[in-house]
Amino acid sequence: MQITIEDTSGLERRMRVRIPEERVKGEVVRRLNSLAARVRVPGFRPGKAPLKVLEKRYGEQVRSEVVGEMVQSSFYEAISQQQLRPAGSPTIDPLQAEPGNGIDYTAIFDVYPELQTPAIESLKISRPVAEVSDGDVDKMLEVLRRQRRTWQAVERAATSVDRVVIDFQGSIDAKPLDDAKGEEIPVELDGSRMIEGFEEGLVGMQAGEERTLELTFPKQHPDEKLAGKPVSFAIKAHRVEEPLLPPLDDGLADSFGVKEGGLAALRNEVRNNMKRELEEALRAITKRRVMEALLQGQEITLPDSLVQEEVQRAMRQRKAELSHSGISPESAGLEPAMFEEQARTRVALGLLLAEIIRSKEIKPDPDRVRARIESIASTYEDPSEVINWYYGDRSRLSDIETTVLEDQVVDWILERAQISDEASSFDEVLNPGQTSS
Repeated sequence: MQITIEDTSGLERRMRVRIPEERVKGEVVRRLNSLAARVRVPGFRPGKAPLKVLEKRYGEQVRSEVVGEMVQSSFYEAISQQQLRPAGSPTIDPLQAEPGNGIDYTAIFDVYPELQTPAIESLKISRPVAEVSDGDVDKMLEVLRRQRRTWQAVERAATSVDRVVIDFQGSIDAKPLDDAKGEEIPVELDGSRMIEGFEEGLVGMQAGEERTLELTFPKQHPDEKLAGKPVSFAIKAHRVEEPLLPPLDDGLADSFGVKEGGLAALRNEVRNNMKRELEEALRAITKRRVMEALLQGQEITLPDSLVQEEVQRAMRQRKAELSHSGISPESAGLEPAMFEEQARTRVALGLLLAEIIRSKEIKPDPDRVRARIESIASTYEDPSEVINWYYGDRSRLSDIETTVLEDQVVDWILERAQISDEASSFDEVLNPGQTSS
């Protein structure tokens, strides 16, 4: 086998491979002889058909199989000989494999860059720390009270905390819309379930009042015919209702399935759930800051093939999210360029993490893998079935191991980097941008 390597721009490599006909022919003959014992050829006893007959009948198919397998095996044999580390799958162009001429092809592929990981001891990382306070629990209990609120009709104008029961009919250019009408529909005025301006437009209405709202459908509306169009809503209010919150007592606890311990038990359960949520959020923020510190000041030449693969993966994920939300992906105008910066960041991080894992010989901790799987399984009706599902398939288990490995790398960095704690609160961590100044 002859191998010729050509360096092109950046990380791209062109490798020409030539396999002599003798090697190809020998493998074809070996397979035809093996085939003779397994196939029936008219006019010959099993296993007695001459090679020329077998070659005429099956030669083209067998040679095609041999060429395909030899191209794949010779590529990996060649990169092993040349000590190359390909990033992504190669493009084979052109491929020449006519009978009598052996195999001649050019493989075009990217290689991984040579990486120099930053000095971990010099990284400066600010780590948020927070606790669940009694006040945080009080706020969450108020949220639970709101979830169990009832409504009572009032004889006054609606305020922003009320709800109004209405009939409505939407029209575009004075033509009524079949999909934009309703009767006896309760609309909560502190929500955002309708299009922008709808709930606000009901504030101040009283029972029996009629009103017209001039609004605009959002540009991302699921129905492309309505997206961005001005719409007129004719509104009739039947009644105004105010919320009634249940008392903060054992009855509230019972309504949430806490049968023993009453309000104190509910409060304890809420606190524990908030602690778990806060710990997960703190880990996520810390992990993001570790990744940002790793990337800071790094100039990495990235394999274009990996970047494009990540772009396509991100586009597929976004399209699935839009479809799940009832929005047509085609109407969103998604373009590969919209995902390139994010893709380049993810690829760069992936390369840096892989280099740390390789150079420091970090292996996935089986106990942490098991704990992660058990945590996932705990949310299902039959946890043991989910655990067996993960351990029953190597690819599914590998996905969990990859996540655990990332966490282990983060822990490894935190043990060595310069860490400063940043005091924060539950709301600042869980609801950034929504806390009062």
